[in-house]
Amino acid sequence: MLTWDDYNQEDSVAATAAPEPAVVAAAVAAQEAETAPEPAAAEPAPAEPAPEAMQAAEAVIANMDASAGVEELEMGASRLSVDEKAMINCRADLNQLVPFKYDWAWQKYLDGCANHWMPQEINMTADVATWKSSDGLSEDERRIVMRSLGYFSTADSLVANNLVLGIYRLITNPECRQYLLRQAFEEAIHTHAYQYCIESLGMDEGEIFNMYREVPSVAKKAAWSLSHTHELSDPNFSTGTIEADQQLLRNLIGFYGVTEGIFFYCGFTQILSMGRRNKMTGVAEQFQYILRDESMHLNFGIDVINQIKLENPHLWTEEFKEEVTQMILEGTALEIEYARDTMPRGVLGMNAAMMEEYLHFIANRRLNQLGLSEQFPGAQNPFPWMSEIMDLRKEKNFFETRVIEYQTGGALSWD
Repeated sequence: MLTWDDYNQEDSVAATAAPEPAVVAAAVAAQEAETAPEPAAAEPAPAEPAPEAMQAAEAVIANMDASAGVEELEMGASRLSVDEKAMINCRADLNQLVPFKYDWAWQKYLDGCANHWMPQEINMTADVATWKSSDGLSEDERRIVMRSLGYFSTADSLVANNLVLGIYRLITNPECRQYLLRQAFEEAIHTHAYQYCIESLGMDEGEIFNMYREVPSVAKKAAWSLSHTHELSDPNFSTGTIEADQQLLRNLIGFYGVTEGIFFYCGFTQILSMGRRNKMTGVAEQFQYILRDESMHLNFGIDVINQIKLENPHLWTEEFKEEVTQMILEGTALEIEYARDTMPRGVLGMNAAMMEEYLHFIANRRLNQLGLSEQFPGAQNPFPWMSEIMDLRKEKNFFETRVIEYQTGGALSWD
């Protein structure tokens, strides 16, 4: 029970602890100051440019040479017509994409964009287990995987260099250049895919990436490609004369007709045959996408070469035709040598003799595409399933791991 003394004691304590009104007001003001937003800093006034500097800038603008690259812009010039466009040595404005002269080039660009893919989309788990297993692959099968990754990991880098450093500069048509930009990106994806396979499998990267210097059958193909596309990467090379234009045509045939048109086919066939047997299906799926891209690259290159021939018939002499035929045969011989090196015995339902027949068939196709006579009459295709794999309309890949009709949203048909 509380007494008056207790109340008096509480009042005394409260009176002692109660702050003065002035103190309370000061505390409230301090708290409000802490929580109030800071006032916006005043923006500094823009500095006035020095009169001398502005006059110098105006003088530069007044005397500016209005040009874009090597093509001078003509103020008031007539609009570009289709007839002014040309595949090489064109002086028309290259910044004007339309009107199109080569609709096939623009369509290939659209098709390439619609078929976009990335290496990380593909699951490599089963491949890693197979590769690390002591009985997952035979020694001959391991040799094929390593040789293929060794060659292609650097070959597509060489291809990209030629595209970026030479072909884009020398092909003077904007719609073709548009496709070349897409092709260059796809070559980067291919190099990425090989690196992704090599890293996933835990291979010796130094060994794989240096095969083009250390393994004769790989080194010879790389050396041939470099020697027959040398001018493409020479910044001082330019077209405009018969000799230079023929040299460009020679380089394009070495690049598209042989490097991409022959040198890729043994390795692709070997890896894809492995995938058909449910071995290394992740690597095989990467190679299938790459082959699909490369098929379009090849067809584009053949179209470019034939268009140059059509617009410059004086370049396509009988002597030059014989030289081109010899180039195709040299490339075929090198790829046959590579097949014998990678398949000393029968493996994956094929052998070096079958691959030689296939390469004769491929060489005949390249010659036909260039308007030249076949050199291996009666050569047949012992691997007809390869043609199916290159079909862009195929809904699933042949070893049934995933849908390959990968398209960007804007390209999909919902009918």
